[in-house]
Amino acid sequence: MNRVVVTGMGIVSPVGNTVPVFWENIKAGVCGIAPITRFDTAEYKVKVAAEVRDYNPRQYMEKLDVLHSDLYTQFAMGAACQAVEDSGVIGTAAPERIGVYIGTGIGGIATFMSEHQKLLERGPKRVSPYFIPMMIANMASGMIAMRFACKGPAMPAVTACASGSNAIGEALRLIRHGYADAMIAGGAEATVNALAAAGFSSMQALSFSEDPLAASLPFDRRRTGFVMGEGAGVLVLEEYERAKARGAKIYAELAGYGSTCDAYHMTAPHPEAEGGTRAIADAWAETQLDTDRIYVNAHGTGTPMNDKTETLALKKAFGEERASKLVISSTKSMTGHMLGAAGAAEAIVSVLALREGVAPPTIGLTEPDPDCDLDYVPLTAREADFDAAVSVSLGFGGHNACLAFRKIGD
Repeated sequence: MNRVVVTGMGIVSPVGNTVPVFWENIKAGVCGIAPITRFDTAEYKVKVAAEVRDYNPRQYMEKLDVLHSDLYTQFAMGAACQAVEDSGVIGTAAPERIGVYIGTGIGGIATFMSEHQKLLERGPKRVSPYFIPMMIANMASGMIAMRFACKGPAMPAVTACASGSNAIGEALRLIRHGYADAMIAGGAEATVNALAAAGFSSMQALSFSEDPLAASLPFDRRRTGFVMGEGAGVLVLEEYERAKARGAKIYAELAGYGSTCDAYHMTAPHPEAEGGTRAIADAWAETQLDTDRIYVNAHGTGTPMNDKTETLALKKAFGEERASKLVISSTKSMTGHMLGAAGAAEAIVSVLALREGVAPPTIGLTEPDPDCDLDYVPLTAREADFDAAVSVSLGFGGHNACLAFRKIGD
């Protein structure tokens, strides 16, 4: 099987719209959560979210393309353009050998809302002819493929909160087995809006705290729910030998991927963490490493059930002794839950944590839950020398995905 490496990265997030800014803020514990500005929250219990700020899609897209695309696609395009420029991959392989996998949990929900309002208020003739292509979940992949003339496989992964990780993991498999030389892969989401907030609130999934610094509290006993986030993360993956031959900058090797389903409940994790455990164990086994120097970017949503169950999954997957030595953090404490984009953004965190030897903090973690008794790097970042980094994503529908990175070696 081919080895696969990361040669480019791009990000649009609540704590920065370039990788350097994002990473510096993540290390510094900067919180991207603030009062919601996208809609009037007077009738809502939820008051805060992690919104993308100061993002101008015209940096990356022509005016007409912006007008004819949903915000989630605009986020994806920005992150993809950054990653492609960072990698320099375009032009080094045949277009038929480069593909695009961009995951999303929901796709163009903002477009759906605005066009439905037109239908109700002004009738069917006023619905945009671009409504369907703007809304559908494959369009970020399609537009990125068009932008860079990528004629290999192009599709989304739609697995709720695991979408970004599944997109990257399935792209890994394409390169491993020779179906592509390079892939542009990641996730995008833009769901900070009135309808999504109402739906998540009705599920009792969101934190109703009005204090931005006490809303997203992964692994803390005070946690009550997640905070909505948004944005996009994109990685360029390449076959190792060709990347090395062309002199590409190589961040890390993507050496492991696990993908499972709980087959248990629409929204709740399996109480024994069966599927999550297998996803983590499968990804770790593929690395063929035997080390205790491991950074884990946890799914860590700040919901009562997730954090307890994820702790159990890590213990089962690594064993109690090795799990006690893991260095773990949830960057959702800063970015909120970026949903379909979360796994991709957190893959970038994992790569940089491995590369630089810095574990970002879990901010706000001042009252650890006794059921979450591993090392979650509370409050401030920590320097450590890692041999591997693992990123965990667990989604509604019981979807579990795990990515494992290792330092590049011969």
